[in-house]
Amino acid sequence: MATAKRRVDVFTAGCPLCEETVTLMQSFACPRCVAQVYDLREGCATNACRDKPRQYDINTVPAIVVNGVLSDCCRRQPITADALRAAGIGQS
Repeated sequence: MATAKRRVDVFTAGCPLCEETVTLMQSFACPRCVAQVYDLREGCATNACRDKPRQYDINTVPAIVVNGVLSDCCRRQPITADALRAAGIGQS
């Protein structure tokens, strides 16, 4: 019986925290894992580097998507004007 592969997409921007995340993911990856690292600073030959983060609703990096699902550890809300106002920014 063949074991299904696990698709792991890692989105980074080359920062030290991103590099730590890539290293950690690589240390845990098993032979069933097929990993792809997308460095959003560098882009890629296709539009995947721009399209995939939007597809998975990624708002911050590093972020890890496993089998098409953004990992719970990577779910954060986008920065919005309302969120900034709620934090007291822009208020005297």
